[in-house]
Amino acid sequence: MDEFKIKFRGVRGSYPVADKNFLKYGGNTSCVEVRVGGHLIILDAGTGLISLGNELMQKYIESGTTITDRTPVRCSILLSHIHLDHIQGFPFFRPCHLASTRMSLLGGVNYNETLEQELAKLLFTKSFPLDLGDIAADLKIKDLNETNYIIFKGNNMPEVVRVNDLNEGDYTDDDVVITCYKSYAHPQNGVFVYRIAYKGKTLVYATDKESYPGGDKKLVKFAKGCDLIIHDAQYSTEDYLSIYVPKQGYGHSTFEMALDCKQQIGAKKLVFFHYDPGYTDEKLDSLAEEYASDDAVFAREGMEIDLFEDVTSD
Repeated sequence: MDEFKIKFRGVRGSYPVADKNFLKYGGNTSCVEVRVGGHLIILDAGTGLISLGNELMQKYIESGTTITDRTPVRCSILLSHIHLDHIQGFPFFRPCHLASTRMSLLGGVNYNETLEQELAKLLFTKSFPLDLGDIAADLKIKDLNETNYIIFKGNNMPEVVRVNDLNEGDYTDDDVVITCYKSYAHPQNGVFVYRIAYKGKTLVYATDKESYPGGDKKLVKFAKGCDLIIHDAQYSTEDYLSIYVPKQGYGHSTFEMALDCKQQIGAKKLVFFHYDPGYTDEKLDSLAEEYASDDAVFAREGMEIDLFEDVTSD
């Protein structure tokens, strides 16, 4: 299926906001829906995941009259890291409470425990009525590292393969292939940056990372020539360099840093993402006047981008 569509479900950083002054860009935390090659891949599980889950549940109900003839939900969630604003929507993702749902949840941690153990403690055991083991869906949780390739072949769920174990012909341009690298430019344990490739088109997801003087050379190499980069842009330069509460070292970039990254990697399009929760629509409109262009757009909840058609819409 020649499809590579991106829909923004949550674009806010740190914590969700619900206020009339945040309606244009949205107040939900990080979640990006990617439909590519017949697969549903979800980048991060912030509160934006909840609306996606509600829509998937509705489609599931409408797909048949009984449980046995309905089309099950199949999806994979890639976590950049396990800070709360990137995982807090998961317990409320309604398809995970259906026995027919097949899900993969992938990410990395730097602790002595697995991703599954960390999520169980953070989201379930002491903060939710269910334990992670009570989830009804067929849920597979897998730890990632930089040596892994995630490969979607045909209608299959993803296969995680070490790069050293790959042989010529193990995947083709018709398969969806995801690679990642660990950026340590975010406290305390860094984040995963993902690159999704399909039929000559590439998307790079680089949230919650701070840039460096002269640019992030590791990211530049990883993302070189991509069609679209979704890049952290939490702060204005003024806030980042504030003499009262400077944001240097917080692990987030400015709009100028994101734009400089786009230019260094030669990306065709940039999406500014992960806004500070204090930035109202008026504030972001002002920043958009300074930084937005045809190939550098501000993420808004509900915004869609079609990489094969090169179209952006709401």
